Amino acid sequence: MKVLITGGASGLGAATVTALAEQGDTPLVLDRAAPADGVDHEIVDLADSAATENAVHAIADRAGGIDAVFTAAGIDVPGKLTDIPTKEWERVVQVNLLGTAAVVRAALPYLEATHGKVVTVASTLALRSVSDATAYCASKAGVAAFTRALAAELAGRVGVTLLVPGGMATHFFDNRDEQYKPPPGAKLNKAENVAQSVLHALRQPAGCEVREMVVCHSEEGSWP
Repeated sequence: MKVLITGGASGLGAATVTALAEQGDTPLVLDRAAPADGVDHEIVDLADSAATENAVHAIADRAGGIDAVFTAAGIDVPGKLTDIPTKEWERVVQVNLLGTAAVVRAALPYLEATHGKVVTVASTLALRSVSDATAYCASKAGVAAFTRALAAELAGRVGVTLLVPGGMATHFFDNRDEQYKPPPGAKLNKAENVAQSVLHALRQPAGCEVREMVVCHSEEGSWP
């Protein structure tokens, strides 16, 4: 199985790259940074929709098609709405929501040819919004709505799954101010465990789909 993964150089994306490779599948990565050695990839900024679509075509054509897409890439700039510069706020929406749509749009001809699958990534904060995260919550809620509409649009042609993860122990929080980092002792999932749920969705037989998955630590603070 050839799987295109956005954000495959780190975090959940990288964990999924590893899980696929270990099972003999072929991960293909779109990211601003290079992934693990030996993984075919295109360097691209998902905030640039045209460049993103070109990158999808380039890597899919080079691979001879793709069987699935996993849109793991995501960013956040936490803070009050009036404190975050407009371009930074909009970039969160561009990467998380518009980047997801651009990748799926470009990948659809390949996925329809293989009756493939799409797994998108929202967040528990798409369902339970919090202060100081207006861009992130809006973008992830948009991903959830986009994915549900996409599932209806592609029914019978391409499988569509919405992944709703809780907090994970990755580098996602590294560059934040201390007030926006998980507190000491925060209950966070391991990215490699969440990656297994992605593989579960991708390996469903034709006609059987996991429509939505909430995957979080049993003591996740943002769920339910």
